[in-house]
Amino acid sequence: MSEHEYAISVQELNELLANDSGFYSLPSQHCNEVFPRIYVGNAFVAQNIMRLQRLGITHVLNAAEGNSFMHVNTSKEFYTGTGITYHGIKANDTERFNLSAYFEEAAEFISKALSQKDGRVFVHCREGYSRSPTLVIAYLMLRHKMDVKMAVSAVRQKREIGPNDGFLRQLCQLNEKLVKEGKLKP
Repeated sequence: MSEHEYAISVQELNELLANDSGFYSLPSQHCNEVFPRIYVGNAFVAQNIMRLQRLGITHVLNAAEGNSFMHVNTSKEFYTGTGITYHGIKANDTERFNLSAYFEEAAEFISKALSQKDGRVFVHCREGYSRSPTLVIAYLMLRHKMDVKMAVSAVRQKREIGPNDGFLRQLCQLNEKLVKEGKLKP
C-alpha cells in the first residue's frame, strides 16, 4: 500500500468540520471541554481570571500571543499570582503560517499540565476556532495515537471549530508522518 493511499485530504477534514447542512458555525460558547480536562476557548475567557479559576484551570496555552488585533495580549505576567502556569505561542491564523513547528511544544505543555493530579489546561486563541483547536488535535494525535480524522471529530463533537486549510494540511502531514513512523495505523 503506498503512503498516499491512506493519505487524508484537507477536503475530507473539512467535511468532518461542517454541520449537516454543509455550513460552518462559529463557536456557540466562549469555552468548551473538548477532551477530559482540556478546554478550548476564546480571548474573553483567557482574560477572565475568575472564570478560569471557577473552571479549575491550572495551565493556559495561548496559541495567539502578540499585540495585533489577531492576537491575545496575555503573558506570564498577566497570570502572576493566580497559580496558573502560562505558555504562549506567537501564531497567526493564516494558511501560510507553519503552526506544525509548535505541535510538539504544545503537546508537551498539555501533557505536563494533565500529568498533575488536578491539572486542567485552557488552550485558546482569539476565537477558539482555528489555532487553538489545531494544537489540541495535534496533541491528541501525538499523545493519544488518534488519527487525524478521529482527533478532528473528537474536538468537533464538543465545539464548533474551523481550522484554516493550511493548518488542516499540516495535520494531514503529521498524520502521514506518524503512520510512516509506525505510531499510527494506516
